[in-house]
Amino acid sequence: MSAVVRTPVDDPAAWRGEDLAARNDWVISFDTALIAELDAALDQVEARGIEALDIRKEDFPLPRFSAMRDSILSALEGGLGFVLMRGLPMAHWDEARSRRVLYGLGTHLGWAEPQDGAGNRLHDVRDIGREFGSDDNIRYFQTSHAIKFHNDGADMFALCCLHAGRSGGLSRLVSAVELFNEIARRRPDLAEVLQQPFHFDARGQHPGGDRCQVIPIYSFERDAISIISKTDYIYSAQRFDGVPRLSAAQQEALELLKSIPEEPGMTLEFHLQQGDTLIASNHVALHGRTAFTDEPSSAPPRHMLRLWLTIPNGRPLPPHYADTREFRYTYQRRISAQPNSS
Repeated sequence: MSAVVRTPVDDPAAWRGEDLAARNDWVISFDTALIAELDAALDQVEARGIEALDIRKEDFPLPRFSAMRDSILSALEGGLGFVLMRGLPMAHWDEARSRRVLYGLGTHLGWAEPQDGAGNRLHDVRDIGREFGSDDNIRYFQTSHAIKFHNDGADMFALCCLHAGRSGGLSRLVSAVELFNEIARRRPDLAEVLQQPFHFDARGQHPGGDRCQVIPIYSFERDAISIISKTDYIYSAQRFDGVPRLSAAQQEALELLKSIPEEPGMTLEFHLQQGDTLIASNHVALHGRTAFTDEPSSAPPRHMLRLWLTIPNGRPLPPHYADTREFRYTYQRRISAQPNSS
């Protein structure tokens, strides 16, 4: 088991939003040659009748994309922990074609993983007209609510904007590494608390049927930091019999985890435009959004497509990730890829 860390860590993914807001090196754009390559790959899979989820890397040849792919993977592991891809011509593609292109791009970055208990590998992020709390299985991405800082599953997520909606929905990113560092500077005792187990509500999505998963928020494996942060799900787990009440120290640590990203300078904020795809590590970055409005408007409602991907250069994961709903598939894939694995 890795030692408990109580001091700030040195990592390229430790950044402040105010510093990145003045830069654009985290934005990469598709040029006309890459768009033409995507169109050709799309024509091939459509001619063969291959649906999005059946696309394999060899079905979707993208030789020009290799340099961009390498830059993305380097940014996710060993860099800032995210990139924004800009310039996909979603306005000229129908929804089926857009699904194929996102999934096809994903096959060049890694392996798509299930995002829910049903095993779905491509999610629609949009308001389905249900309030969070109206059903124990409703998740925030299915509503128009503001979403607090959290991370998804697998090594990374790709969130592609098909339609931006009428108003709102500002995307927000914060470095989970710099967040840990701020906590360690101010309250090393609470940095230690965050490396101890918490009960998380699984929202009916755990493959094993468990109501909760009991895991730390921050973990270190071979000096690599990783986070699982869904504070609302920690609080909603308190409704279950048998779940211990949060201690005073745990509550204080959670409040610090929530409050620091709201301090001036910590968070990077931007609007995802039609054709933008945010790609971010689920180990070193947390994301959220402001509330959005679709109606009344003649514009199409806000609609994003989301992938969770395991990447080939992913970091070592702590053993307790093997039984989490977010990371179990990535953990299994990483273990099965090791030379001495059976």
